[in-house]
Amino acid sequence: MGYAFMDNFKISKGEIEGMPVLIIEGDMTSESDSDVMKNYYELKKKYSPANLIINFEKTKYINSAGIASLINIIQDLQDINGKVIFVGLTNHFKKVMDTVGISDFVDIYNTNDEAIAKIKS
Repeated sequence: MGYAFMDNFKISKGEIEGMPVLIIEGDMTSESDSDVMKNYYELKKKYSPANLIINFEKTKYINSAGIASLINIIQDLQDINGKVIFVGLTNHFKKVMDTVGISDFVDIYNTNDEAIAKIKS
């Protein structure tokens, strides 16, 4: 019964105009950490990204373990002078990111297209 969260989580990865993207759907909790990090490292290996978009348009919930996963990704990319871009945050998630201080270390855009346009300008 305690593992029902996994039914509510899905992660996929891809690219938009050569930019790697992680798409997080459902609940981002400790149960999702290994999948998130595995997909991140696969993208990092493939793209050696200077930038990474994390799309939250279909994310329903995030807890402290999910926040910790994001911080690990942000720190890892900062070590190679990379930048994490959050896309599709609800107002609630924007408040959460502000409260925990993540907003200071990422760029936030409403859509993937907006993020790509800003990065390319």
